[in-house]
Amino acid sequence: MRYLTIRQPWATLIALGEKQFETRSWRTAYRGELGIHAGMRIDKKVCEQEPFKSILAKHGYTANNLPTGAIIASGQLTGCYEVTPEADLREWINGNEYDFGDYSEGRFAWKLEGVLPLNSPIPAKGRLSLWELPDQV
Repeated sequence: MRYLTIRQPWATLIALGEKQFETRSWRTAYRGELGIHAGMRIDKKVCEQEPFKSILAKHGYTANNLPTGAIIASGQLTGCYEVTPEADLREWINGNEYDFGDYSEGRFAWKLEGVLPLNSPIPAKGRLSLWELPDQV
């Protein structure tokens, strides 16, 4: 399995099923199992803005209790779509999804499906890009 480190609160929004696309500046050809790793940094300012604040609160989270430095969910990476002027984002982005990502032209939207939160976060050091878990966490 490969893992992706994502800053908070976005990692938790994915784990909760509130965010189905992760936007990145780079394309990936990888498809398959993907672990969601919550990085060490929390964007506390974003956590106080809507719709982030309400969605996190609905699930019992604030900027002060988000997990960090741990694998918190797993699912499937099923697609990678380039954001272009011709792309009709309404076809695949709905609800709060647009607010939860950076859909600027030239970026890539990674489609995540079947994401389930882990019962207990697994402490791990994150890395850049897609990475694999070493034998010893």
